[in-house]
Amino acid sequence: MQPTTSIHLIDYIIIVLTLVVSLGVGIRFARQQKSTGKYFTGGGTLPSWAIGMSILATLISSITFLAYPGEGYGSNWIRLVQGLMVPIVLVFAIGFIVPLFRHVIRLSAYEYFERRFGFFARLYSSLGFILTHFAKMGTVFYIISLALGKMIGMDTVTIIWIIGIAVIILTMLGGIEAVIWLDVIQGFMLIFGGIVTLIILLFSTDGGPSEIWSVAMENGRIGFGPFDWDFVNLTFWVMALNGIFYAIQKYGTDQTIVQRYLTAKSDKEAIKASLIGVLLSVPVWALFMFIGTALFSYYQISQDVLPEGIKNDAVFPIFIVSKLPVGVVGLIISALIAAAVSSLDSDLNCLSAIVLEDYYLRFRPKSSEKEQVLVSKIFIVLAGLGAIGVALFYVHAGGKGVLGIIFTLYAIFSGGIAGMFLLGIFSKIPNKQGLYFGIGASVLFTAYALLTSTPIGAASGKESLLIDLGAFNFTQHKYMIGVYSHVVLFVVAFIASFFFKSKEIDDRLTYKGWLKYKRTNAV
Repeated sequence: MQPTTSIHLIDYIIIVLTLVVSLGVGIRFARQQKSTGKYFTGGGTLPSWAIGMSILATLISSITFLAYPGEGYGSNWIRLVQGLMVPIVLVFAIGFIVPLFRHVIRLSAYEYFERRFGFFARLYSSLGFILTHFAKMGTVFYIISLALGKMIGMDTVTIIWIIGIAVIILTMLGGIEAVIWLDVIQGFMLIFGGIVTLIILLFSTDGGPSEIWSVAMENGRIGFGPFDWDFVNLTFWVMALNGIFYAIQKYGTDQTIVQRYLTAKSDKEAIKASLIGVLLSVPVWALFMFIGTALFSYYQISQDVLPEGIKNDAVFPIFIVSKLPVGVVGLIISALIAAAVSSLDSDLNCLSAIVLEDYYLRFRPKSSEKEQVLVSKIFIVLAGLGAIGVALFYVHAGGKGVLGIIFTLYAIFSGGIAGMFLLGIFSKIPNKQGLYFGIGASVLFTAYALLTSTPIGAASGKESLLIDLGAFNFTQHKYMIGVYSHVVLFVVAFIASFFFKSKEIDDRLTYKGWLKYKRTNAV
């Protein structure tokens, strides 16, 4: 894909200013970061609306900005179903999850698992987070740089290094406060950019919005189906089940979200922030999915010719550089960069928090605050360079897929962690010995399912399986692997726990125990 028009100097200035402002925010908060409490939780003094916007910006990355329009252009809204499940799940759970973490952990979300099931549970869950987010960060770096390179005519590797270094510097200097306040700015940019683009799209064709909608309806671009009770193909129910566990895992076990709970002034403010983040995320996901739908209708109505063989993910970038006016192009590209930065800076800060809290302090528990802050900054630099390395690997490998890869990575690396969380809060019966059996069963199932269903190579243009068990191959949709891994861990661990004696645990670590503690202590 090559842009059909060149980027104007004004647009370049706007893009450069976006990066400069990002670095400026990091520098602005640099002098205040003298303790890990300040560096990772902002001292628990941040306002709920800002935390909510930060949660939004963390959840909405350049994946949303590019891949959702690509999906909307090439299909219907079925991949939006996952996001729609989030508020449905959280309306029942957020009032319990948020105060639980604010009262039972110091910093790491995975401290909960150690207190409930022992150190191995903490190790397993924190490693799952690290693997998932390294894969995600590398993918985000690659996607944003590939898109920008084709839009502004710059080398992909150069862009990876420019954005990567900027993200590392601002995150390292400013801590979580810089991350959150920058997320606020970037969140508004993202929403503004999406709305402006959609308005231009809707009124750039004869017939306007009604014709856009009509053409989309006629071509099957409106809807969430198919609704068949079928787990082999991508159906509504596959995405709905995936979305339920995504919501539990993201808000109950993901450090990037749990750490936000700790930055609020009170439980009430933290709950409010979480709801703001969730309730804003769904409309933004829908906005960018509908942009893709409108793009499809636009090119059908206008009969503008797209480059031959263009991928769905490349249609939106082409529209930006060829159809939007000077200045607006710069704003939209800046919003695209902001979407990537707001996700990446959060991941870096939280990865550093996990490495410090779950690993470094286990070996150096008496280290000074000054040493801990210094080590945290070093971890951020190393994690950032590691993510850049993953992105460069994508470049070398040619990179495949977009949104489907992200959902699959979540399914693969989740490893039953949402099932572990449900197991922990469900009752006092599950114990660490039972959990070991559950983890083992989940790992074995995931390995079996992946190795008998995932294409890993090509011979003469044909994909092949790593292991072919014939009729025993896992044939359902890959998104279901993540769903089943949680269920397998939960069921096996719960049953196995009956064969071992359970020790007394902190009442606050289970749902019923937490409610009792809350009533007794007026939390």
